[in-house]
This record gives sequence, C-alpha cells and structure tokens, in this order.
Amino acid sequence: MQKVTIIGCGWFGFPLAKHLVDQGYIVKGTKRKKENLTALVDSGIIAYPLNLADEHLTDSIDELLDSDIIIINLPPGLRRGETHYLSHLNRLKSAIGSRQYQKLFFISTVGVYPSHDNVVTENDSQVHSPVSDILLQAEALFSSMANACIVRFAGLVGPKRHPGRFFAGKTDVSGADAIVNLVHLDDCVAAVSQLIKTANLAKVYNLCAPQHPTRAEFYTQASIHLGLQPPEFNQTPMASKTVDGQKITQELGYQYIYSDPIKMLDAC
Repeated sequence: MQKVTIIGCGWFGFPLAKHLVDQGYIVKGTKRKKENLTALVDSGIIAYPLNLADEHLTDSIDELLDSDIIIINLPPGLRRGETHYLSHLNRLKSAIGSRQYQKLFFISTVGVYPSHDNVVTENDSQVHSPVSDILLQAEALFSSMANACIVRFAGLVGPKRHPGRFFAGKTDVSGADAIVNLVHLDDCVAAVSQLIKTANLAKVYNLCAPQHPTRAEFYTQASIHLGLQPPEFNQTPMASKTVDGQKITQELGYQYIYSDPIKMLDAC
C-alpha cells in the first residue's frame, strides 16, 4: 500500500486524509497541537504533532516524511497577520531534503493571478500585491523540487464555509458584475485524489468550477439559501478575473462534481 503524508490536516487536509484512508492508503497527517490529534487517530490516520515554528522539529519528522506521496497543505494565514510563513516552509523543505518520494503536491491559491477583467490560466501568475509575492515565493520553494505539482484552489466552499453570510444584509456593495471563482471541497478532495493516481502530471493545475456567476447573482442566491437578507449592490465596478480550471479536465479527464457555484450551496 502506498503511504501518503499530509502536512496540515485542516478544513481540506482532514477530509482528504479520511478519503485516502477509505481508498486503502496508509495516511500520515499533522496538526500543530497534540491535543488536536485525537480526531485524526479516530479516523485511521497516523497522527503527528508538527509546529514549524519550532527550530528543532519533532524527532519523528523522519518517520512522518517517509512516504510515497507528500502533500503540503499549509494556508499562509496572511490575513491573520502571519509573518513567518516562508521561513516555516523553508524549514519544511529542508526537512524533506533529498528524500525519495514519488510525488510532492503543494496546495496554493488562485490569488497568484491579478484581476484585469481577463481569463487566467496556469501560465498567468505574477506578482501584483504583497500577498501574491509571498504566495509565489512559497510555490517556488517546492516547484523546484523533484516530481512536484502545484495545485491552485479557487475560493473554497463547503461544510462550515457557506458563502451566504459574506455579504448578507449589507448595502452599497460594489462589484456587482465582478466574476466569482469558486471550488467545492468535494472537488478539491476528488481532484487531488486523481492527481495522486496519475502518472504524468503538469507542474501546475487550477481547481475552479467551470461556471462563473457574477457577485450579485451568486451572493444574492447564497444569502437567500440561508434565509438571510440578500446584499444590495451599487453600480461601482470592480476588476475581476475568470480562472480557467479546465486544464485538469482536458489533460486528465477530471469531471467537476460541482460545475455551477450556485448548486454548491446545497452541499454546504
């Protein structure tokens, strides 16, 4: 049986880990705090505490990283004021070193693309803000490693992430005609699972639902879905982008479970 290590078993990593256990993989997963490991163990995951803020990583790091597949799923937390993201990733990269693994995945975000009212593909990433600069530096750390694949998620929707509360009841909201780029948790799990099984991969894949409603269309429906007051939009425009998530479909045959973001609302 193949061994898979998931660094970061949070909102996405934990469901992925459980799915891979069900598929017959030996799965190792991490949480920063020891007291949060019980849920992993109860789900058949070999659990390890891992805090990359520690200069000297756990003695079990060699055992943790001894896997066929390594998946790095560490959100940057930049909105919460995280300032050590890159140093933590550098520490992890050093720990991985020249280990013999089959594939390495780094979970990133479509935040690496600027909003110029255009369609963006995997080739269009560029520094356009301080946050995108950090994100692209993070990607570069791992894209240079052997057998590495970067997976860029669009905005995340799913259990405990219902978008209906984002703008509910608000007035004078700008960007009514801006484009929405979203992907459901179920697609994140299914797509990454397919990538694990696929022999020859590109260096980068976007994951984004093929349909792109406007902000006004989507967030109005999302608020109504929760029985909340829908937002009121003004006429102020907002630059946006349309993320093309079809490369994984065209090259690997992946079929999105949720092609329409509005239909994701019933699965939140």
